[in-house]
Amino acid sequence: MQAVSTELTLERVNQAVSAILEVLGTPETELHIKALAAFKSGDHQTVKRLASTNLSDYYVKSLGYLGGALKLTPNTDTILAESARSAADFVKDRALKQLGEAISTALD
Repeated sequence: MQAVSTELTLERVNQAVSAILEVLGTPETELHIKALAAFKSGDHQTVKRLASTNLSDYYVKSLGYLGGALKLTPNTDTILAESARSAADFVKDRALKQLGEAISTALD
């Protein structure tokens, strides 16, 4: 069994953040563009507000968690995990929508 490194650094967290941002991909809606711009500018409070007012949007929810991960608290691992789960949910929903549209086109 491999030992788990307990050293948490901003560099390591930023690697995880980059991976999550890569999974989220390019924003396609005005809401996502606004949330990503706020996140990249360090305005994490705006991202949290967007997440709290768009509760079913996994893209914004994922970004809402990420700002907290950069604080390097004992909760950083959990915050990264929740952000990653939300990013995965976003990708799943996008794929289901695309597949539904493709099936509809094929069967109409």
